[in-house]
Amino acid sequence: MDNLRDRLVRCFETVFPDMPESEIATASQQTLSNWDSVAAITLANVIEDEFAFQLDFEDLADLDSFERIQAYLAARLPASQN
Repeated sequence: MDNLRDRLVRCFETVFPDMPESEIATASQQTLSNWDSVAAITLANVIEDEFAFQLDFEDLADLDSFERIQAYLAARLPASQN
């Protein structure tokens, strides 16, 4: 099974298709001008579909970078999905 990072990279590639894969690990709302509120919701939906996991709505504001999303998922997903 693909690891969490690889699966999350694919989610970012779906939402931000013009971003080089080499830049995804450092991506954040501050560094991507096209990571607006619509992109944030789209990314959340893609992640939920990929991981069959419901993100907590109250946490969405804090999920503003690849790194934070990866850490959030690692802490909440069952070990079999990491």
